Amino acid sequence: MGKTETKNDIAWEKLFVKYSIPKTIKSKGVFEIKASTINIFREARLMTKFDYKSQLPKVFVKNNLSILPISRGNYVISNFETFKDFESNESPIIKIDFPNYLESLNFNKITSESSALNCAYVSGMIEDFVQDEDLKPTVNGRMHSSTFNFNINTKKEPLNIEVINSQIEIDGGYEGIDSLNLIEAKNSISNDFLIRQLYYPFKLWDSRINKKVRNLFLTYSNGVFHFREYFFDDPNHYNSLRLIKEKKYAIQDGTINIEVIQKILGQVNVLKEPYNIPFPQADSFERVINLCELLVQNIELNREYITNNYDFDVRQTNYYTDAGRYLGLIGKKQIDGEIIYSLTDKGHGLFKLPIFKRQLEYIGIILSHSAFNETLKLYFRKGESPSNNEIVAIMKSSNLFNLGSESTFKRRASTISSWVNWILDQAEV
Repeated sequence: MGKTETKNDIAWEKLFVKYSIPKTIKSKGVFEIKASTINIFREARLMTKFDYKSQLPKVFVKNNLSILPISRGNYVISNFETFKDFESNESPIIKIDFPNYLESLNFNKITSESSALNCAYVSGMIEDFVQDEDLKPTVNGRMHSSTFNFNINTKKEPLNIEVINSQIEIDGGYEGIDSLNLIEAKNSISNDFLIRQLYYPFKLWDSRINKKVRNLFLTYSNGVFHFREYFFDDPNHYNSLRLIKEKKYAIQDGTINIEVIQKILGQVNVLKEPYNIPFPQADSFERVINLCELLVQNIELNREYITNNYDFDVRQTNYYTDAGRYLGLIGKKQIDGEIIYSLTDKGHGLFKLPIFKRQLEYIGIILSHSAFNETLKLYFRKGESPSNNEIVAIMKSSNLFNLGSESTFKRRASTISSWVNWILDQAEV
């Protein structure tokens, strides 16, 4: 099962056929298209916003194509490389204090990129990360890119693109003594990002000021602020960015240690396994949490919205929503043939708690299921992670729903191992 046929897929397929877009790109290297042309089939604003590679329409993926804005209302399509994968480096989390006199900003209830940036600024995270003195917020919001040229990688040879006053948006710009730090912020976890979100603002401000312009990407989820800094080795080459620094921060709000985890493990009530809900196949518990964060901001979301607006294909949407259902955090219903997801009362209750207590609840919720509970107990008895075969043996004695083949047990065992490791990772060393 792959990507579903979305409204964007259908509209772009019609555009590709009507204007012979692949044929033009094959002969000329690019295809320029106006927003007014796109609007005939569907609103261009919805048809051109792809923050992650997984959001590209099927016809783009099939032809190895992507799209970039080149002016206000004009776009270029080609087989250029517009996205970059996030490196999966492990970074320790740095605890930082929050100003206790602030009442109008609550770090326990961050539901947008702007509030994440505000918390990061007032707590001193941004200044600590960039190591520049007297940092002040100076630029943000929508503006025009000015005019510039750049090279971008394609499947064959670099392509030169000219941009003339394309609209850009800066989530946060913070200027210090030595640098202007431009931040792209996301409150969702993804595998990759659109380089343009860093590159176009960099090109604008690098041509306007004498100070160094630094390119930061902030990902916020579940109380963790993950900063990455990228440097363009060649300012005139879109794909020349390189990760030069990263740090993770969390606001100091209680301590979880091994003793706390063992206490929860010993006291939690093990529940009867849910019937008719698949056992989880969702290795990243961080993304289960992040999906719940997405749902707490929206009362109800359909499957297509989650697939199109989060870095999921439809298979992952099913896996991760089912994982949330298995834990009792996400509800599922059907309205007029459409699958709708929302947080349960239990899920909403979690987000009324401070982040520290929320983490403890997550641990307890996982450990209230026998296979996870027994796996962690075995970890503590052995002093090391149980093997895949040991986890499968635990699963087979846990009365799990609809797990038949040996290969299915082994795939689901990786989820148990990953979630147990997530629990252990919450303990401060």
